[in-house]
Amino acid sequence: MDKIELYRQYIKQILTEHAQSSSEKETVKPQLIFDSENDHYQLAYVGWQGDKRVFGPVMHFDILNGKIWIQYNGTEELVGDRLVELGVSPSDIVIGFYSPFKRQFTAYAVE
Repeated sequence: MDKIELYRQYIKQILTEHAQSSSEKETVKPQLIFDSENDHYQLAYVGWQGDKRVFGPVMHFDILNGKIWIQYNGTEELVGDRLVELGVSPSDIVIGFYSPFKRQFTAYAVE
């Protein structure tokens, strides 16, 4: 299996695990969004809490130029570390929600 296909599987696994952690009885539901053609992957929550609308991303990943870009992480999990545990090289992970200046101080790629 080629590297990009493996990265797609890892991202889908992480997002699916987070989606499954919510209760079926809740009125706010997880939505998994997998765009394998353009390599955009997201977990969002959609629904209602009482009379308040809930809609927003929880996690967002892209695969750009052979690297996994963590574009948003609204969880407490360190998904970069999780990707490394799954076998992704730190040089193939970019923390996209950090500025390029700040990225140089992480254990991951700058771009």
